[in-house]
Amino acid sequence: MAYLLPSEFATKMVDAGEAKVFMSTRDTLIRAFMAGAILALAAVFAITITTQTGSALLGAVLFPIGFCMLYLMGFDLLTGVFVLVPLALLDKRPGVTVNGVLRNWGLVFAGNFAGALTVAFMMAFVFTYGFSTEPGEVGEKIASIGHARTLGYAEYGFAGWMTIFFRGMLCNWMVSMGVVGAMISTHVSGKVIAMWMPIMLFFYMTFEHSVVNMFLFPSAIIMGGDLSIYDYFVWNEIPTALGNLVGGLAFTGLTLYSTHVRTAPSREQPAPFGQPVAH
Repeated sequence: MAYLLPSEFATKMVDAGEAKVFMSTRDTLIRAFMAGAILALAAVFAITITTQTGSALLGAVLFPIGFCMLYLMGFDLLTGVFVLVPLALLDKRPGVTVNGVLRNWGLVFAGNFAGALTVAFMMAFVFTYGFSTEPGEVGEKIASIGHARTLGYAEYGFAGWMTIFFRGMLCNWMVSMGVVGAMISTHVSGKVIAMWMPIMLFFYMTFEHSVVNMFLFPSAIIMGGDLSIYDYFVWNEIPTALGNLVGGLAFTGLTLYSTHVRTAPSREQPAPFGQPVAH
């Protein structure tokens, strides 16, 4: 399946980060919009499977379909650019600045949010037949998730906020491994297998993903969930996004970059016993 060595795909990570900094505003927004929309549909798909079968594991096994589709199409998630784009700055690529990194993050956030919100409205319309009926079992499940993962955390104050933050860190540790997985093979099958494993893990463990939540919580609000926009941002989206940034960059981006791009010099081998050390 044409596996690339870590030193090869780590360099591709830096190249990808540089390309995203210089991508046009139009293309950045389009790719981010489509990524947010596709991931939102994947979330609906997984929740529907879980609700109808009673198996959270089956929902987690099938959720990565959406992630694989969007990355094979070259679309961008906020969680991915959190990891890739700073590497181009760290590598001192010409023209890459802090403002360029922040611009990319802002555009991708806006595009992801617009895509996820579009699907949230469309699915709420579908679940309620144009807001004329109750949302049904799947819609009610989405609304309950919105309540539990905002106000449920708020009950614990700062400890609850930090719990979201750590869940966000753990999430993008795995999700960013999926982003890198798309680079370690030149074959579709190899890319899909490498992406599938960490994405399934994060979803089953119910870690917090900022883009998935851009769909879940607005959906819950639209369908009458017992939470406010303030609850959503303060008690989920903000700590989740910060956790995604720290976790993905610290556990995946910086570790791969430091050991496979900026590899430390090898230790000098000791001379065989009884032979003088060469100088």
